[in-house]
Parts: sequence; structure tokens; C-alpha cells
Amino acid sequence: MASFGMVLLGLNTSMLNVALPSIVRAFDASAFAANWILLVFMLVNTSLLVFFGRCADVFGRRETYLTGFAVFTVASLLLGFAPTIEILIGLRAVQAIGASLIIANGTVVVADAFPRRLLSSGMGVFMGVLSVAQLVGPTVGGVIADVFGWRWLFWFNVPIAAAACLWGAMTLRRVARGPREPLDIPGNVLLLGALSALLIAFSQAGSSGFANPVVIAGALIFLALTPVLTLVERRAGNPVLDMGLFRHRSFSLGNVASFTNALPRAGVVLLGALYFQTVESTTALHAAMLVLPAPIAMGVGSVLAGQLARRFHPHRVAAFGALATAVGLAPLAVLITPGLPYAPLAAAFAAGGLGTGMFLSANTTAMMASLPPGRLGVVNGVRLLLINVGMSLGTALSLALMTIFVDQAQRRLVYAGRLATAGPGAMDDLIVGFRFTFAVFAAIALFSAVVSWCSKPRAPRRP
Repeated sequence: MASFGMVLLGLNTSMLNVALPSIVRAFDASAFAANWILLVFMLVNTSLLVFFGRCADVFGRRETYLTGFAVFTVASLLLGFAPTIEILIGLRAVQAIGASLIIANGTVVVADAFPRRLLSSGMGVFMGVLSVAQLVGPTVGGVIADVFGWRWLFWFNVPIAAAACLWGAMTLRRVARGPREPLDIPGNVLLLGALSALLIAFSQAGSSGFANPVVIAGALIFLALTPVLTLVERRAGNPVLDMGLFRHRSFSLGNVASFTNALPRAGVVLLGALYFQTVESTTALHAAMLVLPAPIAMGVGSVLAGQLARRFHPHRVAAFGALATAVGLAPLAVLITPGLPYAPLAAAFAAGGLGTGMFLSANTTAMMASLPPGRLGVVNGVRLLLINVGMSLGTALSLALMTIFVDQAQRRLVYAGRLATAGPGAMDDLIVGFRFTFAVFAAIALFSAVVSWCSKPRAPRRP
């Protein structure tokens, strides 16, 4: 049952990454709007994760989980009828509310279902389902966008989500509700405001440059709200971000590793799909086939990590996975160029995907195994919050850095897959942007590997 949610989220993300140029061309959308087709989903989903994790603890995990599927189904249906880009972006926010209700509870459902000794295997399969969805998603998205049109990208979700809602109503057992603690409304509002400001800054930088007044204002608002959020959460009785959890060294370092690893993970398939469609002038379907090595290897890595974590400490497996991600991305910062043979690109995507799958499964196992069972919902929400913040920033960073050397007037052509019409000079600038972005992400993945290696819990001292 929990795997249905991961299928939906994996398909929804990977299909749009490949089919983004099709939607941009259909609405003749600006570069800023193109960014927000992806970013609004991540922003809303991320901001509400901890809130819905606590709602599940208070109102019931089963009820919250099924509500998420219902909201996701209705939003997906309406998205297919969106008449304008503004309405589409608004409905994506509603869809993200449903996704947040689902993802805030899916991992906890698995953690409750498996005993500790089998948790690594169960989590490996659970994350492997996500990898399979991401594997199928680009191909499905390419086929739908090229053959049926972009609207069917959203209608495709409807029968899956409806079936999951029905199945869940019949199979999910009721879990005893926790105490009715008050919800942290001020913390959620401040969190949403801070993340919105930061993502607006990044998306505007991708379309207008980092010197744009909107970029500067967004960054300043984020810097101003962050300490206020920290102060409010320290004094809150039931904070959305429980700062006390970060007193534990292993928990803190594990979350830092999760956050930093999520940055490059968000950009690999997106950058690959845009590269093939914009630089190599392929169709959405062809681009989807060419980026397949990354999600295939990610699925293999997730299952492999589940087995390795039974022999080695999961923190070590996670560190090796992050290192493999860095090794896969580093060559792209040097080799990527128009007309490059496909073999080295496929090998780099596969190495990055394998490392990502290993890290995600092993890190999740290590974190969930050390959580107090009484507050699984809110603690898991904090973990997912930081991962989703990293994914959101990674997507925004990918789009901003990729076009940083391209003339502002030509950036809309990048997202529409039509930069070749602007001449060879613009294409050369875009290639430099791709190389720079992959170099930054490789360095971030290496940092994640170091933090993961250091996050293993220290053995207790003998009396």
C-alpha cells in the first residue's frame, strides 16, 4: 500500500522533468513560469511535511494518508483541464498538498510494519519502488507528451491514485491516535515564507540573473526569517521543527548528509533531459530513453544497499553511495559537449544513479532505526522536510546555474528546447553552464560522503 504513494510521487516528478519543454511550448511560458511548474510542487510539499506528520500523530495515520490520495486524485484530474499557465501552477500547489499528506506517512507505515532486524530489507524494497517509478516515469512521460499531449501527464495519475485510495481504505489498519497537541501554525507560516523567498530568488536568478532586485529581496527575506523561525521554534510547545532532535550527533549529521545529497539528486535527470532536448535536439521520448541509466542504476542501488546494510553499518553504505554519486557527476563537468558519444554519458548517469540509490536507502534505514517510536510521524517529517528542501533547492539551483552564462533574453528558449535557433554562441554558453552545474553538484556529493562517514553513532563508553 505504501508503495503506491511512492509510485505516484516518482512518476509525477520524473515525467514532468522530461516533458517540461512540451508544457512550456504549449503555454509559451516565460522562464520564470517554467521554473515554477516544478518548484511550486516542491515548495508546498516541503513546507507541509512536518505539519502533516504531526496531523497524522494526532488525527490518525490511516485517515491522513487516505486524504492525501483523495486530494492528489482530484488535483491531477483538474490539472489536465488547466486553461492557463497560472491556473496550472496553482493546481500544482493543490496536488502538492496531497503528495505531502502521502509522503509524510509512507515511510512511517513501512517502519511500523517491519521488525527492526528486517527494516533494512523492507526499506530497500520500499525505496526501490520509488526508483522503479522514476525509471518508468521518463519513458512514460516522453510517450505521453509526444503521442497524447501534455494534459495526459496529469490524467495518467488519476486511476493509480484512485485505486490506491480504495485499496488503502480496505487494507490499512487503524493505529491508536496520539495526544491532541496544538499545531504550530506560526512555525509553519514562517517556514513557508522563508522557503518561498529563497525559491523565488533562485527561480528569478535563472531567468533574470543574480543581480535582479527580486533575487536580492528574496535572499534578504530568507536571511531575515530564518533566525526568527529558529527563535519561535525554540520557544514553541509543539514546534514544527523540534530543535531538540538535533542535539544528537548522529541524527544531525545524518540529516546534513541527506540534505546535501538531495541537491544533486534533484538535478541529474532534469539536467540530462534538458541537455538532450536542447543541445542534441531530441524529442521528449528519445530524451527519456537516453536518461534511463540513472533511474535503472538507482533502483539497483536501493536494493543493493538494503542487503549491504545487513552486513555493514548503514552509515558506511550511505557514505560509499554518496562517493559513487560524486564519481559519476565529476566527468560530466569535463566531458559534456555537443556531439559527445553516448557511452560516457550513460556510464556517468549510471554511476550517479547507483550511488544515489545506495545512499537514499542506507541513510533512511540508519535514520529510521534510531528514531523513538512514540513520535515517528513528526520525527520522520523533520527528516523528509530537510530532504525535500534539498530537492527543491537542487531543482532551483540546477535551473539557475545551467543558464547563468546564457543571455537573459534567450533563457526561455532553453526551457522550450529551442535554443539552437539562437545561434552557436548561445549554445556554447549553455554548455559552459551545464559543465559548471555538474562540477558544483559533484563537489556537494563529495561533501555528503564525508558527512555520512562521520555520522556513525559512537559506541557507548564502558563503565
